[in-house]
Amino acid sequence: MANTVRKGHPLWRFDRQQLRTSQRPAIIGVDEAGRGALAGPVVAAVALISTDTYENAAFKRQSKAINDSKQLKAAQRDEQFALIADWMEQGWVRVFPGIGSVAEIEELNILGATRLAMGRALEALQMELQTFDDEHGELLNGAASMQRLPQVLVDGKPLKPFRWRHEAVVGGDGKSLAIAMASIFAKVTRDRMIVDLHQEDSRYGFDQHKGYGAPRHLAALREHGPSPHHRSLFLRKLELPKNNATQTELF
Repeated sequence: MANTVRKGHPLWRFDRQQLRTSQRPAIIGVDEAGRGALAGPVVAAVALISTDTYENAAFKRQSKAINDSKQLKAAQRDEQFALIADWMEQGWVRVFPGIGSVAEIEELNILGATRLAMGRALEALQMELQTFDDEHGELLNGAASMQRLPQVLVDGKPLKPFRWRHEAVVGGDGKSLAIAMASIFAKVTRDRMIVDLHQEDSRYGFDQHKGYGAPRHLAALREHGPSPHHRSLFLRKLELPKNNATQTELF
């Protein structure tokens, strides 16, 4: 994976600069996967990295491979997912997913479901922190001095409304180590969920395109109509068969 190791470790440097400027005890990176797909849930993840972990020489060395999940091949993401899992076992990082279902995407639209997934991931992290440190668990939702809060960095534009205090970083998965880690965890988690959907219904080739609008996927939709795993809001502009029995049953 030498091609993913960047000279000077800029993602690590970005986070360290954030910590120095804000004088916070940790950074929480937040990102999502699956926002633009035609099928399957949207999956978010949060990754908490403390100041002590950033100063850990072994972590600094090993984390040089971490990058925006979109810049990595599937095998590289799987390797880095395993590396993150190992860091979790060592107590260096805390990472949690959150899911917005297809039904919630239909009800809330994709932005609302993405906020919901991110909020669920943050809530899971807060519960973990309360298990080990009630004080910081309470601090996570902004109940005390801002200087004592972990700094929450979300990839993209500010989320409104959103109950969690955060700072938006456009292109953050290519700038921040914590956000990039969250992006990898969200992407691999979602990909594995979509492969499981393929085991249930292989007509659409979910294992190949992970629910995105690839030509094979569009052709299968025109042949079979949508499944319960498809997002009807995302299919409105597609020329799908009007008299397809499967489609009629679903809508």
